[in-house]
Amino acid sequence: MAGFNRNLTLVTTLLIFHQLCSNVSCSTSNSFTRNHTIREGDSLISEDESFELGFFTPKNSTLRYVGIWYKNIEPQTVVWVANREKPLLDHKGALKIADDGNLVIVNGQNETIWSTNVEPESNNTVAVLFKTGDLVLCSDSDRRKWYWESFNNPTDTFLPGMRVRVNPSLGENRAFIPWKSESDPSPGKYSMGIDPVGALEIVIWEGEKRKWRSGPWNSAIFTGIPDMLRFTNYIYGFKLSSPPDRDGSVYFTYVASDSSDFLRFWIRPDGVEEQFRWNKDIRNWNLLQWKPSTECEKYNRCGNYSVCDDSKEFDSGKCSCIDGFEPVHQDQWNNRDFSGGCQRRVPLNCNQSLVAGQEDGFTVLKGIKVPDFGSVVLHNNSETCKDVCARDCSCKAYALVVGIGCMIWTRDLIDMEHFERGGNSINIRLAGSKLGGGKENSTLWIIVFSVIGAFLLGLCIWILWKFKKSLKAFLWKKKDITVSDIIENRDYSSSPIKVLVGDQVDTPDLPIFSFDSVASATGDFAEENKLGQGGFGTVYKGNFSEGREIAVKRLSGKSKQGLEEFKNEILLIAKLQHRNLVRLLGCCIEDNEKMLLYEYMPNKSLDRFLFDESKQGSLDWRKRWEVIGGIARGLLYLHRDSRLKIIHRDLKASNILLDTEMNPKISDFGMARIFNYRQDHANTIRVVGTYGYMAPEYAMEGIFSEKSDVYSFGVLILEIVSGRKNVSFRGTDHGSLIGYVRLFSLTINFQV
Repeated sequence: MAGFNRNLTLVTTLLIFHQLCSNVSCSTSNSFTRNHTIREGDSLISEDESFELGFFTPKNSTLRYVGIWYKNIEPQTVVWVANREKPLLDHKGALKIADDGNLVIVNGQNETIWSTNVEPESNNTVAVLFKTGDLVLCSDSDRRKWYWESFNNPTDTFLPGMRVRVNPSLGENRAFIPWKSESDPSPGKYSMGIDPVGALEIVIWEGEKRKWRSGPWNSAIFTGIPDMLRFTNYIYGFKLSSPPDRDGSVYFTYVASDSSDFLRFWIRPDGVEEQFRWNKDIRNWNLLQWKPSTECEKYNRCGNYSVCDDSKEFDSGKCSCIDGFEPVHQDQWNNRDFSGGCQRRVPLNCNQSLVAGQEDGFTVLKGIKVPDFGSVVLHNNSETCKDVCARDCSCKAYALVVGIGCMIWTRDLIDMEHFERGGNSINIRLAGSKLGGGKENSTLWIIVFSVIGAFLLGLCIWILWKFKKSLKAFLWKKKDITVSDIIENRDYSSSPIKVLVGDQVDTPDLPIFSFDSVASATGDFAEENKLGQGGFGTVYKGNFSEGREIAVKRLSGKSKQGLEEFKNEILLIAKLQHRNLVRLLGCCIEDNEKMLLYEYMPNKSLDRFLFDESKQGSLDWRKRWEVIGGIARGLLYLHRDSRLKIIHRDLKASNILLDTEMNPKISDFGMARIFNYRQDHANTIRVVGTYGYMAPEYAMEGIFSEKSDVYSFGVLILEIVSGRKNVSFRGTDHGSLIGYVRLFSLTINFQV
């Protein structure tokens, strides 16, 4: 009997608890219907427990709001607010489904202060919080039928999976409006959204005034943000739906490269857009980027018909008028007030009585963020695009933009920025007189210069013939330069080094050699003196008059190693002194010739001994150990002990040279970069080096540091130990040497 009473009590308790939960909700599921109510202390939690919906109070406030935030992330990060304009004054509010099927918030007097305000087909609806953070009101009988969703009514945050509607007939979609302050979710004075007119772009507004824009979307990146190419998450994320809906709408969306990542874009109360990714290891938000982030990214910073360049100091002229234009107010311009912009020096001639040959023409600007308010014309041919602009007297400029097509500008050219990398070329319309004069004048000048040129050519031929013997003796004297001259640092030309390094400080005092002296030392670059060939050109062996041997790297005209890499070699190696670094003896810069002179390494490069079966026996285990140690010492010197902190970026077997005693020396610093000692990493959109030796974060995201060289060194160690090339495993199950080398914790400890 006692047992029966206990069971009866338990059943009664469960029934009462169930009834209470039916009335008050006790909800921790991801959905609720008309029979449930969300009150203070209750919440909806998405199926994967990523997001939570409930009541919250902002920092430094007593008002209550219904919102969605990340679950289990501190501090609380709110991504959506329902009643941002009508907060609750107390803790007596409730979220429920009304009799008409709408989702509503009511206060303690049961007055509706917020509603989804739609017209469902029936009142049998359900509210569901999805794992994307989207709150959806849908039919309870058919949950594929949606009536309303929070993603279509955002506040200040753009989440992966959210769709932003784009429809030119509807105009600007200012979808995202930030909080007024961090304690007040009511709408602030800024907004962010899509401007679909012309080529669509993201815009931040301050009231009706533009504060920043992304530049047109070209189906891959926003052209005004060329550094998007540096970020994997950027490249992967943005998509534009296709084909359009019946009303012509398309949708901008964003998908994270890793669906497990928490990524969010939001607009701050001060109108700055930021992108964050949640770092699970340190449990904090990592800031990936923000806009505007520089002075030149501020909208139309330099005024109309002017270009802003962030590579320049503002006091020394960050703003400059386009060629053919001048400041509207020169006195303001002199005082570094560029807001007035620029104006044409000479009006356009279109529709006016023209002097023959004075028609308008175009001048090109390269590496530019194209101006705002451009129109897209359905042409993909440069000449056709030019003709469209030339025939329209109101056309100020045109550009053929990859991924967009022909763009023309009929309004003032505003908000232009110059990029060191990326950007587009834009053709600016100018009066014919600003393009070098008319055809008649041009013909006259051509005749004049032709006559002068012919006279000067004849004069030069006569001088060469007259002083042929003296010239020959002078050139022969140049051939007698010796290595002792190098050691004494005798300078034979000062101008080439200035061409190379410009205004760089601490320029190395490096000997410059004439082309003839180097040609003489290498036997006119004879084939029998050829040591090797690569993407940079050819390496030759040379001998100076006292018998000292050198190696000459001669860059070819088709060399991938351009002027920047050549400068790198001179600026870096000349300053470095270490027994495990190759020594640079001098250089030659003459006409189109660029050559570097190194100490000669008779055993050439390490890869010859590692991968040539006939030479592998020359490297016993002791010698391999010494080679590894020597490379490590050279690398440590570059990273920690030298005057400069240097990241090599192309460490591999072919760039390790061996002297007569098989001592290793690191060479080829064309890809190297200098760090200051407070800097631990850097980014680049130009990933250079050799695949197979690149660290994953460098190859995929352009992030390089000391760790990048250490990774390459690790691959090199595996090659030295195994005698196998890293790339020799392509097409096999292993894929690479790293995949081939496996560690075991059981009977076999190590396998190579």
